[in-house]
Amino acid sequence: MTADREPAGSVEMPASLAGTQPDVTVVVVTFNSAEVIVDCLDALPGAFAAGARGGLSWQVVVVDNGSTDDTTVLVGKANPDALVVETGVNNGYAAGVNAGLATVQPRRAALVINPDVQLDRGSVTALWDALRPFDTGICVPRLRDDQGRLHHSLRREPTVLRALGEAVLGGERSGRTATLGEVVTDDRLYASPQVADWATGAAMLISRECLDAVGPWDESFFLYSEETDFILRARDHGFLLRYVPPAGAVHLGGDQHFSPQLWALGQMNRVRLQRHRRGVAAARAMRWALILNAGLRARRSPTHRRALQLLLSINPAVGFPPAASLIGAPGISGGPPAAGP
Repeated sequence: MTADREPAGSVEMPASLAGTQPDVTVVVVTFNSAEVIVDCLDALPGAFAAGARGGLSWQVVVVDNGSTDDTTVLVGKANPDALVVETGVNNGYAAGVNAGLATVQPRRAALVINPDVQLDRGSVTALWDALRPFDTGICVPRLRDDQGRLHHSLRREPTVLRALGEAVLGGERSGRTATLGEVVTDDRLYASPQVADWATGAAMLISRECLDAVGPWDESFFLYSEETDFILRARDHGFLLRYVPPAGAVHLGGDQHFSPQLWALGQMNRVRLQRHRRGVAAARAMRWALILNAGLRARRSPTHRRALQLLLSINPAVGFPPAASLIGAPGISGGPPAAGP
């Protein structure tokens, strides 16, 4: 299943054609994303469709973290107006987002999307309409997979109790209870707009006011939990995240669940996030909760076995090993091999 498309003649022209600072900077961080980047870029004109109301000007910035495939060549063919920033090295997803925002600063908002996301027609317009209340800093769409199935993208604030709930009950069951699960797994809660603690960062429209208040994305995470950190810091500054189901998108994703190295990195960064926000004691408690989760599942799951090994090796009071040293720069992106969070 692909996202809906809109004829190019019905949308606002990209800012690079108009020669002005864009209303919206679209940041896409890539690493060996040749299989998905064209569909991502092809969906953007329709996503910005605004009908008779007038539209937002926009500029695409693709930050490539050292791809060895044809990603950058395909970007040039699919969208000749896109600006391509080739970092030549993989410094992680957050670093890629920061590089994109530094290249073209928007007047009104930034749209941060993974290369394996295809936005539906009119979705950016719907997100923009929801972004304008003064207390809103971030808006996210309803995500589905390529078969049209709902993706559980909404999250509750990470806590040790919720991590324990996931360990004992499993993510699906624990997510049905607000106190015991981080992932919102009740499909009914995705039917209506709502405020959420955070959401997966596959597609996020962020207001300029929020960007200015929160500052750069934290590059110490490298990959996973960087969007959690940014969204929670936005909330600290008084900016809410709103879920906007009229805006939709296809998100392929899934690399973390198939790669033991990426899964382990994601678990370590959950500990890192607690250290950043609540200190060493909370980080230690989160580590033990995640060790319990991984230990209960390690015998039958290579991903949990690798996570258990890594979690047992770290000491939150001392620090965390560099992500690239854990998994090797080849095969990890500023997003998983084809995508971000």
